Amino acid sequence: MFSLHRILLKLVHLNNWILFWSSTTLLLVSTIMMVALEPETFPTLFDSFWWVMTTVTTVGYGDYYPVTITGRIYAIFLYIFGIGLIGVVIGKIIDSFGVLRKMREEGKLDYKGKNHIVIIGWSKKAEYAVEEILQTDPSMEIVLIDLLEKTPCANNRVFYVKGSATNHIILEKANIIGSRAVIIFADHKIEDSLLADGKTLLIATAVERLAKNAHTTVEVLHEEHIENFVHVHVDEFVVTHETVSRMAVRSAFTKGVSYVYSQLMSHKYGDDLYQITPRPDWKTYRDAFNALILEGATLIANREGINISRRLDDPIERDMELYIICDKTSYEKISNT
Repeated sequence: MFSLHRILLKLVHLNNWILFWSSTTLLLVSTIMMVALEPETFPTLFDSFWWVMTTVTTVGYGDYYPVTITGRIYAIFLYIFGIGLIGVVIGKIIDSFGVLRKMREEGKLDYKGKNHIVIIGWSKKAEYAVEEILQTDPSMEIVLIDLLEKTPCANNRVFYVKGSATNHIILEKANIIGSRAVIIFADHKIEDSLLADGKTLLIATAVERLAKNAHTTVEVLHEEHIENFVHVHVDEFVVTHETVSRMAVRSAFTKGVSYVYSQLMSHKYGDDLYQITPRPDWKTYRDAFNALILEGATLIANREGINISRRLDDPIERDMELYIICDKTSYEKISNT
C-alpha cells in the first residue's frame, strides 16, 4: 500500500505531456490487449475500448467483463495502475481549468477576440459604462485594463487585463489593434487634475500609436487641457467637471431638462439616440426627416451638428452619419429597411 502511494505521488508530479501520452498509450494498448486475450468476449475494438474506459473511470456498467484467468489478471493490473493514472490525468485537467480561471480573474491572459471595446481605468464611471454597453449590445465584449489585483466585474463578457495602459505590451494583451473603440477614463485617485489629465495624455498617446483605426473617447477633467492633446488623434472628449456643472445649471433654469439629457445618454430612460446611414432615396435632409417621422423617429443631427432644422433643403452626403431619437423597436425596423 505504501509503495502504491509513492507511485501515485510520483504520477502527480509528472510532466503533463508525459501523463497525457502515458494514459493514451495505456488505453490503446489495453483495448488491443483485451481483444487479443478474449476475442469472444470483446469481438470488436470498440467493445474493448468501451470496457477499458468504464473500468479506468470506475463506472463499471457490467455489460462487458473478462471471463478468462489471463483476462482477469490484466483487468487487475488495469484496476491498480489504470485507475490511478487516469484519475491523476482527470485531476490535472480539472486543475488546469481552475488555473485558467484564476489567471483570467487576475488579468494574466491575452485577449484574442476582435471588434471589442476597451475600457482603460476602473471607477464608478467605468462600471456604469460597462452596464450601458451591455444594455446597448448584449453580445459586445469588453476588455478592461487596470492595475487591480483581480477583475472588478464578474460578467463573462468583460475580460480583464492587469497592467499599465502606457505599456504597449499590456495594450497588445488587450488586442487593442483589433478593437472597435477605446474609452479612457481619468484616474480620479490622482487629486491634482493637471497630473490626472497628464496621465490620460500618456495613455492616449500609447493607444493611438497602436490602434489608429479605433474610435477613441477620452475623459478630460478640465476643458483647457484638451489643447494638450492636439498632437494625439483623439476622436471625442468628455469634459467631466464642465459637463456636470453645466447640466446642473441648465436644470436650475429649465426644469426637467436633466431628464431629457438622461434619455439621450442612457438606455435606461425613455427613447434613445441612435446612429443610422442615409438611404439612397433620401436626397435632402427634408426627405430623411419626413420619412423618419412616419416611422416613429425624429432626425436631430448629423456628425456636423444639431442644426438639421435649418438645413432641411441641403443635400445629404452619401457617407454622412445621421442621428435619430426613437425607441428600440422603431430603430430595429428602420435599420432593417
